[in-house]
Order: sequence, then structure tokens, then C-alpha cells
Amino acid sequence: MSTHVPAQPGWWQRNWKWCVPVLGALLLAMFVALALGGVALLLGAIKSSGAYQQALTRAQSDPAVIAALGEPIRAGWFVQGNISTSGASGEADLAIPLDGPRADGTLYVVAEKRAGEWRYETLAVNVDGGERIVLEDHAATASP
Repeated sequence: MSTHVPAQPGWWQRNWKWCVPVLGALLLAMFVALALGGVALLLGAIKSSGAYQQALTRAQSDPAVIAALGEPIRAGWFVQGNISTSGASGEADLAIPLDGPRADGTLYVVAEKRAGEWRYETLAVNVDGGERIVLEDHAATASP
């Protein structure tokens, strides 16, 4: 007479109830990390561009902006808009958040790069609360 011993369940059968949620959480964490890395890469490219750097420097040194926002003026983390360059030409359309000790605002930049030089169609700071400070484009207004 032979006795039939039931087969032991395999590892997957014993552990699937905790393994599936753990694998799902790991996949979600990897997806979020990749997405955040991509955003950081894009923001880094925008923040290192000449249009961004020049516009921010002009806003930070403008007496009217300093009077409205206070000093120091720092750029916020999340820049909105886009920038594209190809050699000596390009375009930029940005909204840069500004943080100051007195008030916050947004620096709006619309610029075109020709022959390696950025020219600003729009360069203005909107102070939270309604005031708009237009920064003059010295390159475009310079005498020939």
C-alpha cells in the first residue's frame, strides 16, 4: 500500500501575496525616479542657457525689481516654458519664479538668439500683487 504525500507548494505559491505588492512598489519607485531625473535634466539645461542666465542677472540687478522684491532675489525651482538653440540661433519663452524677502514674482522672458546674441522681446517681472516692471533690452536699444 502506497501513501500519497501531498506535494509541498512552491516558493511562488507560498510568497506571492507579499511579493506582488513589493515588486509593484519597486517598479513605481523606479518610474518616479526616472521621471524626476528627466525633469531635473531638462531644468538644468534651461537654467544653464544664456537667455535664462542673462535675464535672471538683469532682474537681480534692476533697482526697481530690488525695491519691489528685496534683496537677495533668488530664482525659484520650477521654471516653466521652453528654450531651443541651434548654434548661433535660438528661441526662448520662459516664466521664472522669483523669491525675495519682501515679495515674490515671476520673470517673463521671450527672446530670440541671432548671430550668437540674445535679444529680448519681453523681459518683465510681474510682482505678486499686480505691479509689472519692464526691464529694458540694452542690446536692442543701443545706438549703432
